[in-house]
Amino acid sequence: MFTIGDFARHGRVSVRMLRHYDATGLLRPAHVDPATGYRYYTAAQLARLNRVIALKDLGFTLQQVQDIVDEKVTTEELRGMLRLRRAELETAVAAAGVRLVQVEARLRAIESEGRMPTNDVVIKAVPAMRVAELTATAASFEPEAIGPVIGPLYDELFRRLGAAGITPTGPGVASYEDAPEGDGRIRVHAAVQVSAPLQDGAVRILDLLPLDRAATIVHRGSMDTVVPTAQTLAHWIDANGYRSAGYPREINLECPENRDDWVTELQAPVTPA
Repeated sequence: MFTIGDFARHGRVSVRMLRHYDATGLLRPAHVDPATGYRYYTAAQLARLNRVIALKDLGFTLQQVQDIVDEKVTTEELRGMLRLRRAELETAVAAAGVRLVQVEARLRAIESEGRMPTNDVVIKAVPAMRVAELTATAASFEPEAIGPVIGPLYDELFRRLGAAGITPTGPGVASYEDAPEGDGRIRVHAAVQVSAPLQDGAVRILDLLPLDRAATIVHRGSMDTVVPTAQTLAHWIDANGYRSAGYPREINLECPENRDDWVTELQAPVTPA
C-alpha cells in the first residue's frame, strides 16, 4: 500500500486534491489507520483516479464525475468522451495543445489497465553525480504544473553555464521534493552533470546523493505524456514487495529538438516493504 504522499506522486496529483476527493467521497483511501488517521492507497486505485482526472479535464463538475464513475463507465465509453474533448482542444488556442497531450496520456493509462506491463523495470544502485542546478517551486506535481517551471529553469541553467565557461559532461537530471511552504507545492531541481569544483554562485554545483536501490524504467516521448510510464512503475513497485522512498528522478538520456523523440529514465528510490 502507498501513503497518501506516495500515491499522489505516482498519480501525479496533489495531496490536497486527494484529501478533497476523500472528503467528497470521490476516492476514499483503501485503509485509514484508526490510531493515526493516516490514509493508505493501493496501486489498483490509480484506475479510479485516472477516470476522475480525465472526466474533470473534460469539464464535468465533481458531482457529475462521481455520478459517472459510480455507474462504472466502460473504457470504451470513456475513450469516446476523451476523443470528443480532443476534437474540441484541437480547435482551441495553441496553449491548449499542452492540455491535449496530458489528456491523451491519461487515456493511455486507462486503456492499459488490466494488462501486464510491457515496459522493463530494473532495480539498480545509482551512483553519486556532480551536477550544476537551479531550483524553483511548482504549484503541484501534476505535469501541467511542472512543465512551465522546469523548461525555463533549464534554459536559464544552460545560459549561466555558458557564461561561466562550464560545459556539461553528462545528462540532465530533474529531481523533486516537497516544498517547505507545503500546500502541495513542489521544489523543482533542474540539473545537468558537470565536471567542476563544488560552489554556490550564479549556478550551484553539488554532488547529487547516490540511491542505494532504485526502481527504474525508460519513458519514450515528451514528459507531458509520462503518466502511463510512471504508473506502470508504481504498479511494479506495489506488486514486487517494495515501498516508495521519495520522488522519482528523471534522467534525460536523449533530448532531440522534437520532444516526442525524448528518452528519459525514471529512477524511483525504493526500500523493501
